[in-house]
Amino acid sequence: MTAPRYGITIPFDGVTLAEHRSWYTELADLGYTDVWSAEVDGTDGFTPLALAAAWEPRLHLGVAVTPAFTRGPALLAQSVAAMAEAAPGRFTFGLGASSEPVVERWNGIPYEHPFSRTRDVLRFLKQAFTGEKMTFECDSFTVRGYRMARPPATAPEILLGALRPGMLRLAGSEADGAILNWLAADDVATCAKEVGPDKQLAARIFVIPSEDADAARYVGRRMIAAYLNVEAYAAFHRWLGRAELLQPMWDAWAAGDRKGALEVIPDEVTDALVLHGSMASCREQVLAYCEAGITIPAIAIVPFGVELGDAVRGLAPGS
Repeated sequence: MTAPRYGITIPFDGVTLAEHRSWYTELADLGYTDVWSAEVDGTDGFTPLALAAAWEPRLHLGVAVTPAFTRGPALLAQSVAAMAEAAPGRFTFGLGASSEPVVERWNGIPYEHPFSRTRDVLRFLKQAFTGEKMTFECDSFTVRGYRMARPPATAPEILLGALRPGMLRLAGSEADGAILNWLAADDVATCAKEVGPDKQLAARIFVIPSEDADAARYVGRRMIAAYLNVEAYAAFHRWLGRAELLQPMWDAWAAGDRKGALEVIPDEVTDALVLHGSMASCREQVLAYCEAGITIPAIAIVPFGVELGDAVRGLAPGS
């Protein structure tokens, strides 16, 4: 099976944004269809995509995800519209609630009612893109007398970062689909059922292209501990049925025993959430997500023990 879309996470670690031009060209030459940015603690979500829009017209662009809290509604609408204008028909916007550390601890914004905020921002964006003068009142904010001066000629797809039934259903009913993260291929069907049929399902998939299983699991456990102790991801995995497997990690982490928390993460969890093995094996594992229902896989290379270029080429579709 060949995935109709096959993306990769950017920007690459250790590569400046100014140096990405040749990488974007090579990605398109290798058959990657998409580049997907993020917005956590590195670059913002839009700048790497703006560069890709200018430098490589063959690539589809996506951000997974932009927090619903950290920009005002009008400014966010303008940023999204500008990207849609820069890459008409090639930009997918990912909107999400993000998490308490990103929103409240790092940006000083109260992380309150994340579902309502995400829903309200989604509805505002869809109305703003019409270009009509609007007054928008909702649970989260009020916008009065706003009219977007440059609405996008073609409104971009909007996907919601979604981890549990409420947000997944919202993604299916009011957005163009969902963005998934930190899940196994076997979890896709559970999420897809909540989203419903005929919707885009993007997923960031972490890949360590190394046949040193012990080393890959060590790196994977550190990644898992960093993310799955955030309540949003903990609740996601409880919903997916991993409470018994992950409770020892959560207990150790809550007790301040970081080393102990790493040691009790089961290999079966690490192997399911952080792919590793030969290049061919990793490609097959990525395609398993597509067979399960993911329409846009966006691999995130963790270049442990391998050169970034070798990993990019070795994991390319059809390699």
